[in-house]
Amino acid sequence: MISKILKCIAYTVITITFIALHSCQDDSISTDPDIPLRFSLDTLTFDTVFTQIGSATRSFKVYNDLDQAVIINNVQLDDASDFFRMNVDGTSGDLIEDVRIEPNDSIYIFTEVTIDPDMDISVSPFVIERSINFTANDSDYSILLQAWGQNANYVPSKDSKSTVNLLSCNLGQISWDDPKPYVIYGALIIDSCEVIIPEGQKVYVHGGIAITDLGTYNDGLLVLLQNGKLTINGTAENPVTIKTDRLEPEFDEVQGQWSGILCTPGSEVNMSHTTIENSIVGLSVDSTARVTLQSCQIAHTSGSAISASNGLITANNSLFYDNGSYGLSLNFGGVYNFNYCTVANYNNQDQAVFLNNFKCIVADCSEILPNPLQATFRNCILVGNDEDEIALADITDGTEPSFFDYNLNNCIVLVDELLDADAHPNFFNNCIDCKNINRTDSIFLDLDNFDFSLDTTSVAIDMAKDISGITTDILGNSREQNTPDIGCYEFQK
Repeated sequence: MISKILKCIAYTVITITFIALHSCQDDSISTDPDIPLRFSLDTLTFDTVFTQIGSATRSFKVYNDLDQAVIINNVQLDDASDFFRMNVDGTSGDLIEDVRIEPNDSIYIFTEVTIDPDMDISVSPFVIERSINFTANDSDYSILLQAWGQNANYVPSKDSKSTVNLLSCNLGQISWDDPKPYVIYGALIIDSCEVIIPEGQKVYVHGGIAITDLGTYNDGLLVLLQNGKLTINGTAENPVTIKTDRLEPEFDEVQGQWSGILCTPGSEVNMSHTTIENSIVGLSVDSTARVTLQSCQIAHTSGSAISASNGLITANNSLFYDNGSYGLSLNFGGVYNFNYCTVANYNNQDQAVFLNNFKCIVADCSEILPNPLQATFRNCILVGNDEDEIALADITDGTEPSFFDYNLNNCIVLVDELLDADAHPNFFNNCIDCKNINRTDSIFLDLDNFDFSLDTTSVAIDMAKDISGITTDILGNSREQNTPDIGCYEFQK
């Protein structure tokens, strides 16, 4: 009997002690404004290849390394209503409040995603990125959720973000002719290969910032080496598009979302009815790289539409607009021919066209290397919101005309200070039958909505001269014989 009583007393003491200790622990909560939470990862990736409607569940842990309990004020899943669902330590919801983690303990957070890969890309884009956000006192944390939502050709793979990858085919050809679109990840280098993109194809590029052993740089880059060739066969009815893989409407006109296309010396690009959007620079054309553009558009770039250094470029019926820097930056000489092109360089401080015939060998330009320039613009519109939309820099100061050979014919231009005595007062000797417009002159239909077709009273109507071999405009509409219109659009009477 006494033994039983002692056992009961012992049990009671242990129980009271446990309760006391537990109560003490409950009261020991960190009030430090900076709560050092630790996470098992920073990005939760759902890398399942979805071939039909399906779900996948992944988890990660949140650690409290303190000797006191911590309270996470809230755990919130942003934009939670579409693809992702969350469970925090057994509690489901889009917003979980007052989550406790005991000293030197952790909790699990489970996240589920459901994808229909055959939904329209405007509903289910290629890469779906959301975040789970944590607030603990004055500390904020975020975990990225990343899933793939579309059936697509990921080049070279979904795991190639922030990597450099080589595409070669022993001087043969590769055609991106699969009905599914193509999504480029990382930096794709094309060498000893011609990549052919047929009409109607959609190519998307995943950008962002890459942090690697090579340094920190902008991701999403297409590079053509000496034996690399890119041929794009878009048509007026079925154009080709190369743009960001962020397909939500709010990203349609955002500049600088991926790096762009780099044409290194000896490479070749031929594009027809192709639109390049959302890059830093649309086309970077290095020495002796050959580029031909037919009825193309380069828009919404944070830098120039085209930046060239001693390049060889021909562009017909092409449109360049909403660029963060020069529309066309043509440097260190080269050979350039632009026919029936429109450069609408509004909303920045640089010119529509910049031409020079040199490059600096050192940063302060105390050593300069000249190179001959030959540039021709016929039936082009070269305008913007500044007083001067053409900039010229001739290292020879006119003493060697063959080193700075530029000619404009039947173009609409906007120049003012360029004509000053200490600049290029004889500019119009090289701009034959050009019209220097006033601010009140009508040109485009709707600048605010990037509609650069011609207004009914546009000064460009019937002001061009026929160019042999160019009989249609950017949309495939026939140009009027004898009196075509200046710029890439022919006014439809």
